[in-house]
Amino acid sequence: MPSQLVPLAAGSFVIILALPVFAVAGWRLAGWLLAATLWAASQTFGLLLSRLRVGAGDLGSSGVMAFGMMFRAIAVMVVVLAVAVSEPNLALGAALLYALAYTLELGLSVVAYFSGPAS
Repeated sequence: MPSQLVPLAAGSFVIILALPVFAVAGWRLAGWLLAATLWAASQTFGLLLSRLRVGAGDLGSSGVMAFGMMFRAIAVMVVVLAVAVSEPNLALGAALLYALAYTLELGLSVVAYFSGPAS
């Protein structure tokens, strides 16, 4: 598995860079804070999951990792939907920012995976 440091840093950079954009554009900073909190929680949980050994010899931990990765995405979606019920504009800003950071992280992860040495 390639290092996840560059994709993680790139996604985090998007979150950090969005703070002045939210401030200058006059958007609610609570939307940025929600996205940043969800990003930090999701990445922290992902780092905990990455410590598990996966493979054919470790089916139990592989299953825990798979379930954890699905739970991570579902938890973010549930929080954004819950916020959208009462504050649609706040949830929209947070969802778009999170999606942008996640898309960059995912894209860089795919590039790192497929450009690495064949095993």
